Order: sequence, then C-alpha cells, then structure tokens
Amino acid sequence: MTNKTALILGATGLVGTQLVKELSNSKIYSEIHLLTRSEMKITDAKCIGHVVDFDNLSKYADLFKVSDVFISLGTTIKKAKSKEAFRKVDYDYVIEAAKMAKMANVEKLLVITAMGANSKSKFFYSRVKGDVEGTLQHLEVNTVHIFRPSLLLGERKEFRAGEKISGLISTFAKYFFVGPIRPYRAIEANKVAAAMYAAAQTTAKGYHFYNSDEIEKLAQREIINQ
Repeated sequence: MTNKTALILGATGLVGTQLVKELSNSKIYSEIHLLTRSEMKITDAKCIGHVVDFDNLSKYADLFKVSDVFISLGTTIKKAKSKEAFRKVDYDYVIEAAKMAKMANVEKLLVITAMGANSKSKFFYSRVKGDVEGTLQHLEVNTVHIFRPSLLLGERKEFRAGEKISGLISTFAKYFFVGPIRPYRAIEANKVAAAMYAAAQTTAKGYHFYNSDEIEKLAQREIINQ
C-alpha cells in the first residue's frame, strides 16, 4: 500500500528522530504528522508539526485519522522529577494516544515499551512498562506492534552520563552477548526505528511483541530491502 499517512508521538526523542527520517525517506508515506510539546525544526515537506498539550490529547482527535500511529514517548524519573510525573508520560500519555488511535480506527499502532516490562516487577520502571502492555492488550486496536528494546544506543539531545557510560560499555560488550543472553544486548535507536517501519508494512493482524534480538532481525531485513 502506498500513499499512507502516519502520526508520530515522541518525534524529538532518540528513536523518534530516527522514525521521522525512516518515514520521510519512504515513498509509502505521503504525509507524516509530528506531535510535540514545543516547536521542532522540520525540513521535509511531508512532515507537519503540531505543538500539542499532551494532558489534553482528546482535543487533537482529528490528527489521529491516519493509517499508522507510532508512539515513542518516554522520559526518565530524573528528568520527570517524580514517579508520578514519570508515569504520566510513560503510561498516561501512551494509553491516551492509543485510545485516540482506536477511536480513529487506525490500521496499525506501534509502541515502544522496554525489555523486562512486567506489571508485577519489583522495579517501578518495568512495572509501568508492563502496565502499558497490559492495558494495550485490552483496548482491542486493529493491529498492535509492541517493541521491547534493551538499552538504546545513539546520540541524545540531552546528556545522560549514566546512559552514556552504559552505552559505551554495551557497544563493546554486545559482541559477547550471544546464545541465551543475546536478547539482553544493547541496540541502536535507528534499528528500532527501522524495525517499527518494517512492522508497519506487514499484513499481520493482532498483537505482536519484539524483544531486542527480534527487533534487530526485523531491522536487518528492512535495511537489506532498501
């Protein structure tokens, strides 16, 4: 199918910026809507920016009338400053966007959670991601692709010392993550974006989950096909 339209939430983030490039370079998408909190520089004529109030997403229901919705929203507790604020971004905003996508009857909803997502986890971060997955499975959207990457590698706009150090270690260590522990190795943000793009072009219905190793395989097939 050509002449598809898309909506990206989290277009200024690590994966989001790569998603914008991926979809912009595609002949399949004729129009790409970007929902952001503040103005962003847009250089592609296919991209249309919208500064929105994420606390009132229902006001922008018409923007969800697209073929595919990509959600790459996310923050950190350090940046959010509290668990409540973190959950608002990583759960409330994601689920509200998913509800808007369902109401608009989108063809595909593609969402990033995280490896280890588990609503019963003792770790707050993993519990929130698990709650997202659990709620998504009850929304009954046409087709949902959920991506569970491990540590994301790439250049962030804001400096995160801990992630920078972990990223450097993971870049070298990933070659030792083979066999049963392969799914835990870090993955580049551009590969996650490529995998999301590839999944959006499939005809598979229902709910689909991808861990880092599966994301990498899907991305590799997309790179080969380009």
